[in-house]
Amino acid sequence: MKIIIIFLVIFTALFAESAKAQIHTEYITYNDGDVVLEGYIAYDKSIQGKRPGVLVVHEWTGINDYTKMRCEQLAGLGYVAFAADIYGKGVRPSTPEEAGKQASIYKSDRQLMRKRINLALDEIKKQPYTDMEKISAIGYCFGGTVALELARSGADVKGVVSFYGGLDTPNLTDANNIKAKVLVLHGADDPYVPEEQLKTFEKEMRDAKVDWQLISYGGAVHSFTNPGAGNDNSKGAAYNEKADKRSWEAMKSFFNEIFEK
Repeated sequence: MKIIIIFLVIFTALFAESAKAQIHTEYITYNDGDVVLEGYIAYDKSIQGKRPGVLVVHEWTGINDYTKMRCEQLAGLGYVAFAADIYGKGVRPSTPEEAGKQASIYKSDRQLMRKRINLALDEIKKQPYTDMEKISAIGYCFGGTVALELARSGADVKGVVSFYGGLDTPNLTDANNIKAKVLVLHGADDPYVPEEQLKTFEKEMRDAKVDWQLISYGGAVHSFTNPGAGNDNSKGAAYNEKADKRSWEAMKSFFNEIFEK
């Protein structure tokens, strides 16, 4: 019941903001060869001219209502938000087993992962309201891993933000390609990102002289921004209201810095 109430509060607030902001949303199809991809775009029609763009990368379940909600929130802040489709149109896992199987395809093939997110980057650049000089990417869980791989691919973006994403990568020296500033927002008690992975990531960033930040939220586990994760930390994934709000504010501050707002 508490989770339902939280969702209602979030969507009510979002609706009220959208009513003022005139948020436009639509699905956009694009391709990776013969594979059809279907992203989701949101922007404020009441704003004139170009504005920064933010790629939003989904959790391991693919683009869903949560992903779209975050896009609409970003649109309300004055950004063009585009949800990248890493899996392909219609590929939306409904169980943890299916999600794990899909995510593993890309985790085991980082070049394919990078290709898919760079195709989404190309797509957001095509949008008429996007300022091509001001683009960033954020991602949740699996999407956090993807956002970091976008940076490691050498993509020309201002910054990337990982929310409870995996920090590992097969080739640590790829960090030398990073042009973006990096912000990692991490649950201090996340069982899916072990301490050794954190240490390796920190060394990777230092060795490559990346402009990076890592913020750990005490008492937070995996999925701490998603009310749909429930509230039982013992399961390893759970919503944490404080960490959700604090991480969102950290992201906003980061964007103000990289976009010089």
